[in-house]
Amino acid sequence: MRVTRIGSRWRVARPRHPGLRPFVHSYAGYWESEPVPYRVRLVPTGRAVVVINIAEPFSEVRRLGEPSGRGAVVGSLVAGLEDGPRVCAHPGGQEAIRLELTPLGAYRLFSLPMGELTNTVVELGHVLGPVAEELVERLAGARDWAARFDLVDAELLARLGRGPLPAPEVAQACRLLSEAAGGIRVARLAAEVGWSQGHLVRRFTEQVGLAPKAFARVLRFHRAAGLLSGDGVDLNDVALACGFYDQAHLSRDFRALAGTTPGRLAAARWADGAVAL
Repeated sequence: MRVTRIGSRWRVARPRHPGLRPFVHSYAGYWESEPVPYRVRLVPTGRAVVVINIAEPFSEVRRLGEPSGRGAVVGSLVAGLEDGPRVCAHPGGQEAIRLELTPLGAYRLFSLPMGELTNTVVELGHVLGPVAEELVERLAGARDWAARFDLVDAELLARLGRGPLPAPEVAQACRLLSEAAGGIRVARLAAEVGWSQGHLVRRFTEQVGLAPKAFARVLRFHRAAGLLSGDGVDLNDVALACGFYDQAHLSRDFRALAGTTPGRLAAARWADGAVAL
């Protein structure tokens, strides 16, 4: 396992179980050496997120622009795919496991239409049912992080075995978009998988959570945000490399998806889709 420090928080991770690799992008545990409140902005990544809180819950999780107090989540949570920013606040003393799921991994694990979770955060029990509370209790009582990860692996593998299989055409379209970082038009996707555009949009949205065009926009933004983290990067070069029409197009998408400018995002400290602005 690998342990790193991020400010006052510690992060522990280990390689994913081979059976989870097509469905789970990453998972890690977090704990604090001393309780420190934090407030971050979550930006779209093209993945669903599960946070299992073992200690203190969040004080606020809401879409940017929503009034405070709306959409608050008090415990462990599941977040579907997003096409805009979200604010997350914690009072300190967090101990949690955070998982990032591929869209179709989330579809299999949650066994529900992913459109129900788009731009939405719900309590873990809404998706897992009564087993959610039992899982949190077992994780809290585990002897160490290795044992905790073993428990999470077992639960995920069991749910994958019972979950629905995505349509091969949706899986192919999702793979093509991901490999091209959003750089494929919907008409070409439909031709590649052998469906009409309308049928592809309906089935893709059901199983991924975003329509193909919106998913492509998120992937393009996420690639650009990663490129901007380098030193001496030119915005025009990033815009060209990621398929934006121009720098103005890139800036509009950053404001829509992250609520900030490319320059501010590039200057911010961010990890796991969380941005300290």
